[in-house]
Amino acid sequence: MDPAQPSPLSPNWGKIMMWLFLMSDAMSFAGLLCAYAAVRMSNPLWPVPSSILGVPLTALNTFILICSSVTMVKAVSAIQKGDVAGLKKFLVFTMLGGTAFLSIQAYEWTHLIREGLTVQKSLFGATFFVLTGFHGCHVFSGVVYLGCILAATFRGRYSAQRWESVEIVGLYWHFVDLIWILVFTFVYLI
Repeated sequence: MDPAQPSPLSPNWGKIMMWLFLMSDAMSFAGLLCAYAAVRMSNPLWPVPSSILGVPLTALNTFILICSSVTMVKAVSAIQKGDVAGLKKFLVFTMLGGTAFLSIQAYEWTHLIREGLTVQKSLFGATFFVLTGFHGCHVFSGVVYLGCILAATFRGRYSAQRWESVEIVGLYWHFVDLIWILVFTFVYLI
């Protein structure tokens, strides 16, 4: 075995640390979703979410986020093949998907606030804004994280032999996508 190459059995500490972070973050989201469920089930006057929230617009937003996960997969695949131009292109597409998601969420929030849904006026508003806002912070962080990876790409950091950081940001991005699917299902559809 080539001593310059790490053993396939040696740990990739960046990936291990990301998985630990994602597990702890998953517990935060689980706690918020469980609190939402408890408040909702204990309140007989809980509104039907689809009567307040724009489900079609948010379904489109969900589709955009899922598509951004596909472009993230393509970014990782591109750099594993040594395609730096492909990595750049798909990172930009992923960032655009995240930015579009946040823009649509900002539009939705503005509309709902104008209609009178606020954190102070109802438990539904409080739980809605906390859950979607917490997730939105994660999407924003992910877009910034992707931007840092893109900047490093322009500095020549990644190649077919060196791409682990791209895979790690991909783990984070897929986690954000998965969490949104849960939030969308529990808050908007059920």
